[in-house]
Amino acid sequence: MAATRFAPSPNGRLHIGHAFSAMCAHDFARAFGGKFLLRIEDIDGTRSRKEHIDAIIEDMEWLGLKHDGPVIFQSQRVARYKEALDLLQARGLVYRCWCTRSDIAEALKHKPVRHGPDGPVYPGTCRGKTEGEGDYCWRLDMERALSLTGPFGWTDLVAGPQIADPALFGDVVLWRKDAPASYHLAATLDDAADGISHVVRGMDLFAYTAIHRLLQILLDLPEPTYWHHPLLLDEDGNKLAKSRLSQPLSEIRAKGISGIELVGELRQGKLPLGIGVSTS
Repeated sequence: MAATRFAPSPNGRLHIGHAFSAMCAHDFARAFGGKFLLRIEDIDGTRSRKEHIDAIIEDMEWLGLKHDGPVIFQSQRVARYKEALDLLQARGLVYRCWCTRSDIAEALKHKPVRHGPDGPVYPGTCRGKTEGEGDYCWRLDMERALSLTGPFGWTDLVAGPQIADPALFGDVVLWRKDAPASYHLAATLDDAADGISHVVRGMDLFAYTAIHRLLQILLDLPEPTYWHHPLLLDEDGNKLAKSRLSQPLSEIRAKGISGIELVGELRQGKLPLGIGVSTS
């Protein structure tokens, strides 16, 4: 039996791209007689807002995408995330990093720069340091972690078997200075806790799966199967995004349009005027 989830962040209003992603996860679970969960990723206290949480729940009802069980909130799981960080710390797999963004930018000027999927890779300035000034985050010692796991991979239902290469990202942040666990740590732990068998999400998260598989191995968590669906694009060919002020679902609803009919058209591949779909 399949178990999927839709996990938006309440830092803005949902748009059609979110509706498409939620529909994909919902329909996959229903096709296999499974469960579909709604998880709110609300651990960023500076950006998460209650009105956006209320709007997410309202949008899901309007779309007719019913979830199973109560809404799950990441903010109620911080202790679980800290336990995982403590386990990694006890094994010497994470280290404190006091670097600010300006510190990192300056360090990158003085040594060869390696670029990964997120841009310039952190140069490891604080690796091996035992003290520093100010607030600090916790970074994964990628080289040490991979020395323990050896080669590994993962499977996408469309793209097929993949060889994981999390080293491309360098020493990623697992615990932030300004908030609890990073997306990578929190989402990975949540999927395990919620019994998610199939992670259904957009292609923009495809590369990050290597990091999530690494954490699953290090923390002895089950391995789900993945499906990274295509992304919906705006008129300029950019991914729909809150940061680009993509039209929120609330504006569409205010026009008297039926959310259930909108989802029905998305299922048939009928996209609203000006919306396209990625081919890779």
